[in-house]
Amino acid sequence: MGDDSSVELRAARHAALGDPVRLAIADELAVSDRAPVELRRLLGIESNLLAHHLDVLENVELITRSRSSGDGRRRYVHLLRDALDGLAPGRKIRRGRALFVCTRNSARSQLAAALWRELADAPAESAGTHPADRIHSGTVAAAKRAGLDLGSSAPRELADVKSVPALVVTVCDQAHEELNAPESRLHWSILDPVPAGTKAAFDGALEELRDRIAGVLEGARTAR
Repeated sequence: MGDDSSVELRAARHAALGDPVRLAIADELAVSDRAPVELRRLLGIESNLLAHHLDVLENVELITRSRSSGDGRRRYVHLLRDALDGLAPGRKIRRGRALFVCTRNSARSQLAAALWRELADAPAESAGTHPADRIHSGTVAAAKRAGLDLGSSAPRELADVKSVPALVVTVCDQAHEELNAPESRLHWSILDPVPAGTKAAFDGALEELRDRIAGVLEGARTAR
């Protein structure tokens, strides 16, 4: 039967996900990090009940919570994908044109768009709420190491995007909070590699974005 403690933990996770509300929480977190207030609106439940469900999920190590790098008073809830052990939840995301948004449009959103074009074989663009003058050199170097093509991309203002696609993903806490976007849009809470400026920071952001996109596309393939 294998390790008893492992079996018990897996059983506890199954039990935690056996509740309809907690399963709905996991389904949403499979595609987007959410602040508790966003989960309350999506699920239509009171804060004390949501807190109970989040505690249950955290106790079996299915979720973690982190402080926003934008508004420090806010926290985001993240799904720990490795803990799902083959039971990955997720709602259907259609392949197609995507727009990725961050504040400066010099790192995370540029990498996300390049990854989407490669992994989804679909068009992707990026934009920023306060775009920088140029793509960060660390972004260019990380893309080159990963064999990604940034093309002729340059930072641009979100307001300059003339045709916004159905799939919009913020990859920056600050941009997500500034835009106060509807829940129909997705948010991935990715740490900005620019302040650290290291190879490891940029490669880490790229790999996390790759994991997020691969997870969404895996769900889309299953739904076909």
